Amino acid sequence: MQSNIRTMLEEREHRMLRPCAAHSDESLGRLREEEQCDIRTVFQRDRDRIIHSKSFRRLKDKTQVFLTPEGDHYRTRMTHTLEVSQIARSISKALLLNEDLTEAIALGHDLGHTPFGHAGERALNRVCPLGFSHNEQSVRVVSVLEKDGAGLNLTREVIDGIREHQASGHPFTLEGNVIRFADRFAYVNHDIDDAIRGQIIRESDIPTELTSLLGHSLKERLNTLVHDIVIHSQDREEIVMSAEIAESFDALRTYMFKNVYTNPVAKGQEAKAERLVEHLYEYYTENVGKLPEEFQRMIAAGEKKEQVVADYVAGMTDKFAVATYEDLMIPKAWGVY
Repeated sequence: MQSNIRTMLEEREHRMLRPCAAHSDESLGRLREEEQCDIRTVFQRDRDRIIHSKSFRRLKDKTQVFLTPEGDHYRTRMTHTLEVSQIARSISKALLLNEDLTEAIALGHDLGHTPFGHAGERALNRVCPLGFSHNEQSVRVVSVLEKDGAGLNLTREVIDGIREHQASGHPFTLEGNVIRFADRFAYVNHDIDDAIRGQIIRESDIPTELTSLLGHSLKERLNTLVHDIVIHSQDREEIVMSAEIAESFDALRTYMFKNVYTNPVAKGQEAKAERLVEHLYEYYTENVGKLPEEFQRMIAAGEKKEQVVADYVAGMTDKFAVATYEDLMIPKAWGVY
């Protein structure tokens, strides 16, 4: 008789996880009912579907913060996602939360990000009359765009965590709230690391009142932040930081916005990137017949043209966006030899 490993895993969750954690067998389910897997829980299946998706693979060629940096060690949207996942899993495991749900949300949280990072997001939000935000687009990717319009049919817990992953979000699971913190911990600290590598700032430039409390390196700061959130969330049904560490971390983010995220040396190419994204959006809204066939079928089926064009442009990698722009906008030499 075939054993049901999934049931054993679900029973183990009830023995090992906190009562306030999300339990796989108590999931709110999927939009479309499916037969259960015999060896994986619903959240493990969600994680696997995201990893095997085309949108996940494209993250490796999408900007995190620095556009087209010269060097192999700068973060991309893919490496950012993996770092968020690692931090979030460490927190969830220590707090006896559902690590599989945490990982699935982390891996999917940025699937809807545009080429050129937040510069591309700003451009699409400006020119698309429907507006654009990468968290809502990430939900659209997993719910509609993947698998030729069928979507990945993820659980409601994962979709909610993806939609609400920003600092202002309100996920209904503790695991989703872990991602809100892990995302910020990851990007602030790895952006410091990249900015130091790019000689935009030095570690010694960070105010000493912040480094003395948070740490003097990426490793020390992440260790401080993760320990603080675990210690102060351990006996509570919410994810919280101590007031002192939270205030210092907010000040560190403010320092980064002033000295890196708006630094003309680091961000000097963003205006060009924004104009490129705007031109691509405008071209395809005026020439929908030039869209790939699957996107033309979406419009024929009743989807709004503006949304479908935003879907196509947002899905581009940096390199593909540049190559497409050059193909559409830059005259080519012609001649008979």
